[in-house]
Amino acid sequence: MAQHAGYSRWCYNWGLSLWNVAARDGLRPNSRKLREVFTNHTKPLYPWMKKLSSRVYQYAFINLGEAFKRFFQGLGKRPRFKKKGKSDSFTIDNCGKPIELNGWNHKIPFIGWVKTYEPIEATTQKITISRQAGDWYLSLSYEFSTTPTPKTIDVVGVDLGVKTLATLSTGQVFPSIKPYRTAQDQLAKLQRQLSRKVKHSNNWHKAVIKLAIAAQTSS
Repeated sequence: MAQHAGYSRWCYNWGLSLWNVAARDGLRPNSRKLREVFTNHTKPLYPWMKKLSSRVYQYAFINLGEAFKRFFQGLGKRPRFKKKGKSDSFTIDNCGKPIELNGWNHKIPFIGWVKTYEPIEATTQKITISRQAGDWYLSLSYEFSTTPTPKTIDVVGVDLGVKTLATLSTGQVFPSIKPYRTAQDQLAKLQRQLSRKVKHSNNWHKAVIKLAIAAQTSS
């Protein structure tokens, strides 16, 4: 997964560099032209790319094109070069065939078998795999039929308290926000520690992971 994420980042940065040069020369680049140049002229120069899925670099150029589209529409900032260890991710598909996810163990195209912490039951066309706080996550979209939940209570009373945040007339209790404030204080402390580290050093990377884990825990 790390190799494919690095492959995606390499192609994205290569495409962004070529896009910037072409734009300065008065040309009108797009993701399709980048893919053609890369496939015919650049990829043959790097034998290690043959060991990785070609779908990854194609999605890297698609994502770059979408990033520029949002930029030109005023919906986002101008695309920037990606850095290793920051938002590592890649997208992969099954060459037009559906990807079946059933249970805890899943066969991902070209990657092989992976085990998830929670069971997944879905059929999708593509999967984006990303690394956050040292762990890998699967992101996908799929269609399903919803079952409406019947209404049992139309009105509910709310009693605001001191020891508890709120108590509903249904009996449901919402705890106070003290744990939330404690988590926020911990986040602030970790952010201060991170600011004192030398950027991109080993201790800096450890502090980034620790901060990311704390942020996920408090959310």
